[in-house]
Amino acid sequence: MISLGIFYDDWGNILETFFHPERNHGSGFELLYQDDHLVIVNKPSGLLVHKTNIDFRADKNMVYLLKRQLGKWVYPVHRLDKATSGAIIFAFDKGTASQLCEFFASKRIQKEYIALVRGYVKVNGHIDYPLKDLNRDGVMQDAQTYYERLKTFEHPLPVRPYDTARYSVIKLLPKTGRQHQIRRHLKHIFHPIVGDTCYGDGKHNLHCRNHFLCERLMLHASKLSFLHPHTHRPLEIEAQAPSSFQSVITALKPWCSATI
Repeated sequence: MISLGIFYDDWGNILETFFHPERNHGSGFELLYQDDHLVIVNKPSGLLVHKTNIDFRADKNMVYLLKRQLGKWVYPVHRLDKATSGAIIFAFDKGTASQLCEFFASKRIQKEYIALVRGYVKVNGHIDYPLKDLNRDGVMQDAQTYYERLKTFEHPLPVRPYDTARYSVIKLLPKTGRQHQIRRHLKHIFHPIVGDTCYGDGKHNLHCRNHFLCERLMLHASKLSFLHPHTHRPLEIEAQAPSSFQSVITALKPWCSATI
């Protein structure tokens, strides 16, 4: 596994990051599913899927590290943000990769996420809000996300201008796959994800870092459901949230609110 060290400024914004191996003697990524055609991995937070303009280092991305772990080439078929953890699919051949990419494009793969967000979110809701394509100037794209509130917390210390700090754990079902869709949609409804240094609330990021040791984006890809492209059998793969995510929820547990 890979863990991430982070340095912040006074407002919770990242100044510098560095990677180091967790103390598990280099056992590698958690493999959630594997056959002759594909592998599904529980991605850690803080790691790129493949080498990009953000980071040219060949040994600091999942494609390189997974290839080294499995001893064979892998093809990414979708992406998770660097800061997001959770279930991600890689193919072992170009044909399977092409099929899975088409599955994503035609919405035949269902994705489920969990997140910790600022404030008390409605019990459930549907965000239907177009987003600009971040790679093409001015092009608007349809974007839809469904969500369900699972838990709420009220920490009895102030985060200005409020006397307490309120948070919700929510389940998210994106129906489209736009870049940073979940993070941008939650910002749009004024419930940004805790630890989001691009679209989040710096005061709450700092509050959660100081009181709950939150040093990551609190977004995790928890489930993938689809028909196998070769066997046509249904697959439903769940990825347990890592300790870096669960420890924050555990720290908040004493302030879990009654159902509202």
